[in-house]
Amino acid sequence: MTTTSSLVPRVDVRRAGERPATKISWLDSKHSFSFGRHYDPANTHHGLLLVNNDDVVRPGAGFETHPHRDMEIVTWVLRGSLVHQDSEGHNGVIYPGLAQRMSAGTGILHSEKNDSWRLAGDVHDEPVHFVQMWVMPDEAGIAPGYEQLEIEGELLSGGLVPVASGMARHDGAAAIRINNRHAALYAARLEAGQSVRLPEAPFLHLFVPRGAVVLEGAGALDTGDAVRLTATGGQTVTATEAAEILVWEMHATVAA
Repeated sequence: MTTTSSLVPRVDVRRAGERPATKISWLDSKHSFSFGRHYDPANTHHGLLLVNNDDVVRPGAGFETHPHRDMEIVTWVLRGSLVHQDSEGHNGVIYPGLAQRMSAGTGILHSEKNDSWRLAGDVHDEPVHFVQMWVMPDEAGIAPGYEQLEIEGELLSGGLVPVASGMARHDGAAAIRINNRHAALYAARLEAGQSVRLPEAPFLHLFVPRGAVVLEGAGALDTGDAVRLTATGGQTVTATEAAEILVWEMHATVAA
């Protein structure tokens, strides 16, 4: 991990249709960066963000138990709900407005499945749509960990709400902590006409998982579009229809 002060300003728009995809019977996954068999040496990360997967999982299905190591994994659900279980004894249901972080650390096994059920005529049987994001931790070999917290009330403000952060300035404010002092994730739910201003940082990643917005100086962004900003920030994001955005602020990058 390296910090940098000699970056060239850049605004790099990545359209939804340009993303590689993994589509099988139970999963429709779009990858913003190299992932699994979709490897591109020119597209491995932006700043500290290595994975930004936009996943839809059908009812009754999901990711069976699998391992992770030395990664901070943040999951953000947009529709439906997702059941998490791991080898450290953590379990929970993640739904819209709930922030969740898993620190893989020295090693952890976990599963994630669509929380579909039918009880006494009450049916919860819909796909779950979520974004999973991975960032590098400050150091390898930490103890595995898990945290989740409801932030639905904060999202009603319409502003950028800290979802996960390791930055000192978010102590007591961010919903959940990640083990990287150079990174923070924000979310905003915007009605048509509402605006937020991006932070300023060496690296920003703006993702539009639903709805449509306009980014000052870059133009219209639709569902699934993303923007990688380098050595810039402060631009206004304005919703042209009801939208949700996810913004990573990063003050370091993965070492070459």
